[in-house]
Amino acid sequence: MADARAYLALVGGQIRSVATYRASFAVDTLGNLGATVLDVLTVFVLYRVTAQVGGFTLAEALLMTGLTAAGFVAADMVVGNIDRLKEYVRKGTLDTVLVRPLGVLPQIVFMDLPLRKVLRLVFGVIVYVSALVANDIAWTPERALLVVVAPLAAAVFFGAIFVATASLAFWWVESGEIGAGFTYGGRDFTSYPITVYGTWFRALFAYTLGFGFVAYQPSLALLGRPDPLGLPGWTGFVSPLIALVAAGLAFLAWRTGVRHYRSTGS
Repeated sequence: MADARAYLALVGGQIRSVATYRASFAVDTLGNLGATVLDVLTVFVLYRVTAQVGGFTLAEALLMTGLTAAGFVAADMVVGNIDRLKEYVRKGTLDTVLVRPLGVLPQIVFMDLPLRKVLRLVFGVIVYVSALVANDIAWTPERALLVVVAPLAAAVFFGAIFVATASLAFWWVESGEIGAGFTYGGRDFTSYPITVYGTWFRALFAYTLGFGFVAYQPSLALLGRPDPLGLPGWTGFVSPLIALVAAGLAFLAWRTGVRHYRSTGS
């Protein structure tokens, strides 16, 4: 209970800060919304010149885009600020986190919850729900459950990528660009049907690293479409398992990094 009160105090401080600078918060929130809106508009622009991309219609592609947007922004809101770890390691300020009787990762997460990104999450959910309505889905209990589970699994998967790539800073402080390549690059990769990518690139990111199970495979399961790449239909329902494996690997990387950390002495 004491730990819970400490975390609530951190969140409460951020809410009070937002309440104090409302105009700044409103401008920042709208600015953040624009990033996700542009991602979705890019899909519409792409389909202005063709009826199908990679064998998928606009409505089908939007299902993948919306699922990715909802999952990614949810992860970004919760653990996205973990990419500031490199600054804490470089400046030695991580020491102040380590001496507190609280978990290191939760402290860093609650130190700066980006509440300004809430409209991006709302917009992503709206796109996802709109795509579900636009597509002619034959509803079954399994698909109804997948509709809810898939964005949550996507959030867990992206959250694991955020934590795993940020953990590189324990060994290599200037690893930020590599991390962004997997987090934001992974978001862009999963926003489109993976059939548009080359064979080796698809094999690496979609199946070796698991990004194909974020939006593409769940969308196929919801749509009732066979996979053009030949994977069986049940693979669309394993996204929660892939997300849990990713979370486990990220936790292992984080724990190893924390134990490896040595103070700068500053």
